[in-house]
Amino acid sequence: MLKGGAVWALGTMSGTSLDGVDAAMLLTDGERILDFGPTAFRPYTPAEQATIRAALGRWPGEEGVAAAAEVVETAHAELLSRFSGADLIGFHGQTLAHDPRGRGTHQTGDGALLARALGLPVVWDFRTADVALGGQGAPLAPFFHFACARHIGADRPLAILNLGGVGNVTWIDPRQPAPESHGALLAFDTGPANAPLNDLMQARTGQPLDPGGETALRGRPDEDRLAAFLAHPFFHRMPPKSLDRNDFHAALDVGNLTLEDAAATLTAAAAAAVARGAEHFPVPVTRLLVTGGGRHNAALMAELATRLRADVEPVEAAGLNGDMLEAQAFAFLAVRVARGLPTSGPATTGVAALVGGGKVSHPD
Repeated sequence: MLKGGAVWALGTMSGTSLDGVDAAMLLTDGERILDFGPTAFRPYTPAEQATIRAALGRWPGEEGVAAAAEVVETAHAELLSRFSGADLIGFHGQTLAHDPRGRGTHQTGDGALLARALGLPVVWDFRTADVALGGQGAPLAPFFHFACARHIGADRPLAILNLGGVGNVTWIDPRQPAPESHGALLAFDTGPANAPLNDLMQARTGQPLDPGGETALRGRPDEDRLAAFLAHPFFHRMPPKSLDRNDFHAALDVGNLTLEDAAATLTAAAAAAVARGAEHFPVPVTRLLVTGGGRHNAALMAELATRLRADVEPVEAAGLNGDMLEAQAFAFLAVRVARGLPTSGPATTGVAALVGGGKVSHPD
């Protein structure tokens, strides 16, 4: 049984960019952010990345999934064992496949195994309940983003954009009493973000990303391909909506472009997708805070500033940690699950009613 009041939760995130595992401590009562604690990062080795990459798009029991699960569980156990003082853990796992209108959603990694290994309660499998009740299962950070907006003292609508492998955005009205209140949130995946660019760089240069956007800055976007990309049916669907990492693979074919032009085109596509998504905001925002690895890409941030009528800043400008925001989100959500509070709702995942997703596994 989780004690009352504020508790220290340890959250983790292993995103679709496949760079490694983030972990962060958060002091919270499940409604407010009371303090930020230590953080750490454990990169995946090239061999571990290859094992996980080989299992992308696969479901439990299929070839390569068990090997990927072992990598994910080992990396998390190694990283989380470095922390002390946590009351519980929020374990997201590694998304291998996401098909909310079909087979469901698949995050590999066994939270019960981690609970036994670490001797702490572990909250995990956050997305399945939402999908089972008709939701998209993503994005799940918006309830935490509402708490962040309150924490930084925001007094008007703003947006938090996460640029990981896939982009997702949360529109927030912090004047509402709670994240589940009508009109408090709207959240959805915007489109591909870092994943296509990372895959391009890995395939053509052997490097996992375009550092600082340097390659894209030397290139020129292909406008015809951008127009074809924005004609994809996804952009005509009303939010909430979500994507799998590779949903736009065929729509972003840059195979016959130079490396520089290909990188510039994929970078511009990520920003254009965000701009198209902003058309759905209930009220326009004047401030867009960017988290995730994409905020380090100067070419991508410049494209966003050009395409959006808002101040585009990294979340650090508001005193938040963009490298650890998603790990902190799953610490926050773990406490909400343990206390029976909702973690998603109609305006964030499209689920029919408020849902408190997640399983709780105890060490015994």
